[in-house]
Amino acid sequence: MTYTKLTIEQRGDVVLVTLNDPATLNAASETMVGDLTAALAKIASREIPGRALILTGEGRGFCSGADLSAAAPGVPLDGGYLLETLFNPLLRSMRDFPIPIVTAVNGATAGIGSSLALMGDLIVASENAYFLQAFRRIGLAPDGGATWMLPRSLGKARAMELMLLGEKLSAAKALEWGLINRVTSAADLMPTAFELAQALADGPASLSMTRKLVWQGLASTHDEALDAERWTQVEAIATADASEGLLAFQEKRPAKFTGR
Repeated sequence: MTYTKLTIEQRGDVVLVTLNDPATLNAASETMVGDLTAALAKIASREIPGRALILTGEGRGFCSGADLSAAAPGVPLDGGYLLETLFNPLLRSMRDFPIPIVTAVNGATAGIGSSLALMGDLIVASENAYFLQAFRRIGLAPDGGATWMLPRSLGKARAMELMLLGEKLSAAKALEWGLINRVTSAADLMPTAFELAQALADGPASLSMTRKLVWQGLASTHDEALDAERWTQVEAIATADASEGLLAFQEKRPAKFTGR
């Protein structure tokens, strides 16, 4: 399949997906979102094999938000339709993805772009990157799950500050606040992302189960989390990787996981 607004590269067990419309700082157009949704579906189905995914942007930005360039002057956007048919299905597919995701944030990320970046299980940003809840600047309310994700990640006060004031959050401050995992120089961004993704790709099948448990746990009670962990552990113990892990522990050697 040919993609118009992104590229896909495989490096061993790591799949690199790059949003590719640098002239717009990779604005999330209908074409780009369609390309990304289709690519993720192929990776999830193993048609494109991989054990970890990196998502990044080409050029100076990760994603500048929804592409508003096609909106006619004075004609209101049907934001509800776009969310229902494009953005929300994409975010759900990332939430339910079967392998770990690393997002490599290489510059500006705003609006729905911030939501895409924060869907990473591990989030790496270059020192010149920033996160922006830009909705107030154009008279809109936050979307892309921001009103769910940010309070849970940052607490109410900081989440309100970002969304109500619409100020840029630097990569350094995002790291200090615990929103992301690493900050690097621009030159070190992709090597760091690949190092983390390879560590995930070399891990056991239970990593995918772990990310699923965490997502479920964000919206569950303690009792529900305990039950989910129990059933997931039954599933994990039945994997070949669990058998290898136990044998490696007994033989006092590093485990060699296969993702099965």
